[in-house]
Amino acid sequence: MSKRPKFRSFSKRLTRWIAFTQFIVMVFSSYWIFMLAKNFILMEEATLHKSSLSTANAKVSRVLSGVTSATSNRVDEIQANLGQPDKLVGIMDEMVTQNPMIRSCGISFIDSYYPQKGRWFCPYAVKGEDGKIERRIIGNASHDYLKDEWFIEALKADSNYWSRPFFDSSDSITPLVSYMMPIKDKQGKTVAILGADLSLSRIREQLFGGLYSEDDTINIQVGNGRRNGGDLRDGGFINFDWRGVTKKFIIDDDGTFIAHPTKDYIIKKNYFELAKTTNDTIDDHVGHQMVTGGMGTYNEKHGIIPKSFKIFDSDSWTSYVFYEPVKFTHWSIASVVPNIMIDLIAVGIAVIMLLLIALALLVTRIFGRIIIKRAVKPLKALVSSTNEVAKGNFSAPLPVIKHHDEICQLRDSFESMQHSLTHYVDELKSTTASKAAIENELKVAHDIQMSMLPKTFPPYPERDDIDIYGFLKPAKDVGGDLFDFYIHNEKLFFCIGDVSGKGVPASLVMAVTRSLFRNISAHTAEPEQIAYTLNEALADGNETAMFVTAFIGVLDLETGLMRYCNAGHNNPLIIGKEVCMLDCDANLPLGVMDGVTFEKQEMVVEPQTTIFLYTDGLNEAEDIRHDQFEIERVMDLATSLVKEGQDQPTTIIQKMTEAVHVFVGEAEQSDDLTMLAIKYLKESGVRRQESGDRSQESGVRRQESGVKE
Repeated sequence: MSKRPKFRSFSKRLTRWIAFTQFIVMVFSSYWIFMLAKNFILMEEATLHKSSLSTANAKVSRVLSGVTSATSNRVDEIQANLGQPDKLVGIMDEMVTQNPMIRSCGISFIDSYYPQKGRWFCPYAVKGEDGKIERRIIGNASHDYLKDEWFIEALKADSNYWSRPFFDSSDSITPLVSYMMPIKDKQGKTVAILGADLSLSRIREQLFGGLYSEDDTINIQVGNGRRNGGDLRDGGFINFDWRGVTKKFIIDDDGTFIAHPTKDYIIKKNYFELAKTTNDTIDDHVGHQMVTGGMGTYNEKHGIIPKSFKIFDSDSWTSYVFYEPVKFTHWSIASVVPNIMIDLIAVGIAVIMLLLIALALLVTRIFGRIIIKRAVKPLKALVSSTNEVAKGNFSAPLPVIKHHDEICQLRDSFESMQHSLTHYVDELKSTTASKAAIENELKVAHDIQMSMLPKTFPPYPERDDIDIYGFLKPAKDVGGDLFDFYIHNEKLFFCIGDVSGKGVPASLVMAVTRSLFRNISAHTAEPEQIAYTLNEALADGNETAMFVTAFIGVLDLETGLMRYCNAGHNNPLIIGKEVCMLDCDANLPLGVMDGVTFEKQEMVVEPQTTIFLYTDGLNEAEDIRHDQFEIERVMDLATSLVKEGQDQPTTIIQKMTEAVHVFVGEAEQSDDLTMLAIKYLKESGVRRQESGDRSQESGVRRQESGVKE
């Protein structure tokens, strides 16, 4: 006996559902309030941080502008004193002394411009760590600046520009960048390159001030992010151990770091080299946007990339990225802000909303339970009465409901159900008895139908010239397929047919057709005459428009000559050394209309040849996908049976039946399945000669018939 489920109060369940619904509504409301607040704060903070980035950019630009202005202002003086090379050293000294942003400067002349000075001449001044200015004339065979790439490129450019960052040959610690200007003689020919060197530590000071010491670690380093379609949640390209709110860095147009909180990254590290080692492409995309002079903000709702650009510190806090180009240069400056600094207010609003939701749910549960419990009280009385009805007591009294509401309507419905159940039970008893009688009658009809067909196999055990096997399986209790055969005057009369439709009507037509075949064939051995007479009988008074496709054959057991007539039925297969389809003329099915003539055909059946007849229940059998078995599978199976030497009628039909069952699987049988296999066994040389003469005569008759037509 199964355990009875635990009773659960409807009022409690309804209260919970109401509270749950309110919870969902309030959660969604809180979510949208949170998102609106977050977006508003984001816009405000984005504006603030963009302003902060622009301020930092302006500081860097001022430093660069001071160097470019100081350098440009000296060009005319230098060009005026080209004839006094020794005076140029003093000019370099003044430039370094008067401009605190310039760490060193020099004028590199072209090959042998001053023959008296040799091939190399470069007056140079540099400010030492102690603040003293050191003057030099640099350039010699061991320091051949004429072959340096920077000098060749500057001459080729013939314009003012900031060089790529580098380390001085005499100082491998201080990273520098130089503002390059061509110096021209009176003929306008470039004779030297003026370079004013700016220490990148000056730019770093403008960005970071005294916030970071040498031990501070705020590193851009390789993470474990997913490159293929992922974001940076498992460690992105840029990871921060941040002690401030905003982190800034500068890269040039090839990704080299110009400024960074960690000194070891300046010049020595390249943004894109680090990006190649990560498993995502987002960092590559952002870098390309920066070096091409773009300006923007990158985040999951404000970026132009498919996925959000997220930067993580050691605690996996996501960040926003702002960037813009640096004026006067091909550099780009970026600022990174942790999301938590922007999201804190929105999170606070969400927490307050959740507390309000919890309070509302508590109040709803207390008062809702009381109200609902009173509302469903009449249902308890109705449950008690309906339990009596469920036990079969259809006359059990139902409670009186005072309020005319849904519960009252339910009570009235149960009352109507009581009367309906009483009437239904009476009708069910009568219907059950009638159905049992019909099923019994159908069983009897099935037995009668099957008894009309040949059922003893082999049918002629005393004969060695013929072997026959037939099979019929109706789709319903009774069907419309038929097959029949008998021997008369050493001739085998046989037929197979398929009545249109299924069930009892088809079975009645099947029984009539089989009886007519026996009666008509007893008076004539011509298959076309048998078909004609059958058609006239079936077409007479055929108000239901039912018809029969049939194949009628007469096999002379002495000679092997088979005369046949096909009335719209499937072409039989001839299974001998090879498998082929019997050639059949197109004739109308039986019973379609009266007065129709049918064509007779002939063929000589060779010994050890099987005539395989079937209905469309074989080739049109369907599986659960409504794919059909088709005639190709039938012919392929027959061919394989011939090769295996299993061409006995019984074996052929059994293998066909098994193949159809495997193909159909769990699908319901859609049509009657009927097969008849006749194997001719007799050997006779005389018969072959006679049959050949008859075949020749038949061919002449067909030719004459074609001429007449």
